[in-house]
Amino acid sequence: MKVLVIGGGVIGVSTAYYLARAGHEVQLIERRDGPAHETSYANAGQISPGYAAPWAGPDTPMKALKWLLMRHGPLVIRPTPDPAMWAWLLRMLRNCTSARYIVNKARMTPLAEYSRDSLRALETETGVAYDGRRRGTLQLFRQQKQFDAIAHDVDVLNRLNIRFEILDRDGCVRAEPALSNTAAEIAGGLRLPDDDTGDCRLFTMNLAKQAEDLGVRQHYRTVFYAFATDGRSITGAQTSRGFYKADAFVLALGSYSAAAIEGLGFELPVYPVKGYSLTMPVADEAMAPVSTVMDETYKTAITRLGDRIRVGGTAELAGLDLRLPPARRAALEHSFNGLFPLGANTERATFWCGLRPMTPDGPPVIGETPVRRLYLNTGHGTLGWTMACGSARVLTDLIGGKIPDINISGLGLARFR
Repeated sequence: MKVLVIGGGVIGVSTAYYLARAGHEVQLIERRDGPAHETSYANAGQISPGYAAPWAGPDTPMKALKWLLMRHGPLVIRPTPDPAMWAWLLRMLRNCTSARYIVNKARMTPLAEYSRDSLRALETETGVAYDGRRRGTLQLFRQQKQFDAIAHDVDVLNRLNIRFEILDRDGCVRAEPALSNTAAEIAGGLRLPDDDTGDCRLFTMNLAKQAEDLGVRQHYRTVFYAFATDGRSITGAQTSRGFYKADAFVLALGSYSAAAIEGLGFELPVYPVKGYSLTMPVADEAMAPVSTVMDETYKTAITRLGDRIRVGGTAELAGLDLRLPPARRAALEHSFNGLFPLGANTERATFWCGLRPMTPDGPPVIGETPVRRLYLNTGHGTLGWTMACGSARVLTDLIGGKIPDINISGLGLARFR
């Protein structure tokens, strides 16, 4: 089958790779001059099935109010007249119940675990390099009240049979020895030993080379304009380099996916949530993290990537704005310097932002659409890196008429109707 993949981030490239491996004739188009130049470029680096959870939870509204009032708070809302933003927020609030949280997390976690296992298998089979580590994730609680409130999360982890460790301060230091140098209060931690880390951009670039070896034709500097349709099916894709025909079309444009389907007669509730990161060289090996530390107070992820450290965080609703406000950099520096003051020099850091494609309930949107021959692989939010390989394998099976290896009920577009 001839398949056109639209989007050259980690989701699009992974999809193209698995489709080609399954024997399909694949082309990929991307507006930038290479793969992984946008949201996949400098994300937090976590591969965290254990933390594959929706942002919409029963305590989210109260936490959001607190975060908005914090000096270095993790949430920023820049009001705009865009009705899509307000509609997305209202839908998210409707998912802020205990029942919806459990349902949505149960849809996300199996996909995330399947994806992590698929990535590990891919690394073994192909040797694809991405500065990967398998040292787990430590969620760090600076305040006792945060630590005391983990019972709900622990209950969900138990239900989903996810391994975890509850640690006191000394346990946190054993997991991350450099924390012995912090002056910050540490009440305790929740560690997920089966989580991994890695450089998403490096992975995507190297996998794109392997996809090319499998016959995938990659067309960069190619802007997608619109789909052509006969009213029932997609007949082609109009781009800056002409008209592309295929038997199936995969939309993997992240935060730009909703605009791409306008006029096709259905809605895709994916909205951009902006995130920021700092990337800096390790200054002292003994003073740097060994894996990922999630600072619960400031909702940042501090991740070791080879000889570099990545600090990622902030949820900012501001549409497609890609500006880099100094206040957001200061928030990331504040979190990192409070925990690993000697691990790296934040003045040497590269400051970056990207747009996470978020659904209001949390799970991504994978599968067919009401318009024949058009498939979606988008809406992964902060978990695109975590879910990339699994999502690509699921979609490859669906396009090939096979039953996926995992239960994918609740991951399709139908849940929003």
